[in-house]
Amino acid sequence: MTDDHPPVPDQRSGAGAPAAGASPGPDTEAEWSRAVKILDGATEICLACHVRPDADALGSMLAVAHALRARRGAGAQILASFGDRPFEIPRILRFLPGTGLLSPPDQVPARPAVMVTFDAASPDRLGLLEPNAAQADELIVLDHHASNTGFGTVNLVDPAAAATAVLACDLVGRIGAELTRDVALGLYAGLVTDTGSFKYPSTTPRVHEMAARLLRTGIEPGVVAHELWDRSPFAFLGLLSAALGRARLEPGAAAGLGLVWTTVTRADRATAGLPFEVAESVIDVVRRTDEAGVAAVLKEDEAGHWQVSVRSKGAADVGRACVALGGGGHTLAAGFAASGTADEVVTALRKALAGALADVNQ
Repeated sequence: MTDDHPPVPDQRSGAGAPAAGASPGPDTEAEWSRAVKILDGATEICLACHVRPDADALGSMLAVAHALRARRGAGAQILASFGDRPFEIPRILRFLPGTGLLSPPDQVPARPAVMVTFDAASPDRLGLLEPNAAQADELIVLDHHASNTGFGTVNLVDPAAAATAVLACDLVGRIGAELTRDVALGLYAGLVTDTGSFKYPSTTPRVHEMAARLLRTGIEPGVVAHELWDRSPFAFLGLLSAALGRARLEPGAAAGLGLVWTTVTRADRATAGLPFEVAESVIDVVRRTDEAGVAAVLKEDEAGHWQVSVRSKGAADVGRACVALGGGGHTLAAGFAASGTADEVVTALRKALAGALADVNQ
């Protein structure tokens, strides 16, 4: 799983100490205190993560759902969901404890008293639940994207955090909930995903301290890694072969850093009988190309739109480029959604990369 966070096409035209790995600034303490007070007094709490959830989004949300249910008992109704239709848990995330706690988006109250969002940088990332968030009496936003629009009544946003799971872990501690194995497993899945198995620059000593704390609950890192990265149906090999067979290398693109890109079409998936989510891992193979500092995979969804994953090896800020194209993400991993031919989309990406690099080098 990866942390692209491209938006869907627009259909409208403290109780505990901060967890290890958290880095809230002093001006955020009032926001944390207010969030804890709101949650302590709520009788109904709705949790929502972004559409097409990755391990950080879903793992963080389920961890907090476990913590709230254990802490509040029968004192509050806890409901968790995400705004996709059809409402399907990604195959590789079904190992996370608590998936049985999830409810379809049509069961979320139209006007929640309290709503908490996870890993969503803007309200449109909530998909079908965007109207519910807009009508919530209190909207608590947990996120680590620099592009976050601050759309909550309480915004717990820290771009320095390695993952939303870091903030979710902090919240678990502040509400005084126990860090059980089920809570820790969701948090660990988010942390290991958004740090690239602890390879990305966001991996700090405090991140490893948080990972150690989570591992002490008894979770097995090898099991998590196997579920997230080391399994796929046999038909995926055919899809991967098709995508790699049409890969293109453009050494002069991205200001000479090089761009490698390919596509995964609906026809590829239909031939193999595979859902959209299996295309997510293709970028992890394409980005290995030595001659390219930037990699992109265009994945065609069921509506015929391209969901584009973009990766950088460090010299290019792909987050800035994807924001310019209506998407978002991080410096090294980002994404956007687009329509048109694949060549048209890549042309727009080339221009955005050139503009982003020019801005950085000024």
